[in-house]
Amino acid sequence: MLFFLTALMVAAVDQFTKFWIRSYPEGGVIFQAGFFRITHASNSGAAFGILQDQTFFLTVVAFAGILVILLFALLFPRHYPFLNTTAGQIVLGLILGGTAGNLIDRLRFGQVTDFINVGIWPTFNLADSAVSIGVVLFAFLFLFSNKTRTLLQSGVPD
Repeated sequence: MLFFLTALMVAAVDQFTKFWIRSYPEGGVIFQAGFFRITHASNSGAAFGILQDQTFFLTVVAFAGILVILLFALLFPRHYPFLNTTAGQIVLGLILGGTAGNLIDRLRFGQVTDFINVGIWPTFNLADSAVSIGVVLFAFLFLFSNKTRTLLQSGVPD
C-alpha cells in the first residue's frame, strides 16, 4: 500500500507543479535566487536532452519501465526482502511515480514540462528528481542488503 501511495503522491505533485508552470510563458524566468531558477521549458527527449523528438520510443520505454517496477514491487520482495521494507516500498514508489508523471506529459503533450534549473545542470522536474533519487536509493538498498552481501561474499547464487 505504501508503494502505491508514494507513487500516487509523486505523480500528483509532479502534475500539479507542471500545471502551474505551464501557466507561465515558455522560456521565461519565473523565480531566481542565485544559481537556482524556476523556468518553463519543454523537453521532447529524455534526460539531458538526449533522444529529442523520440516521443513514441520514450513512451514505450516508460511503459516497459513501469512494468519492471511493478514486477519488483509485487513479485520480487520474496527474493529480495529489502523490497518489503518501508524504505524499499518508498523507493519503488518514487521511481514509479516519477516515471508515471513524465509519461502523463508525453501522452498529453508529446513532451515533458521541465522547470527546475540549477547552475549548469540541465533543466529538470519533480518526476526526474523522484526517479533519480529512487534509483540511487534502490542501488544503495540492493548493495547493502544482507542477501546481496552474502551473494557477493560467496560468489554462488541461490
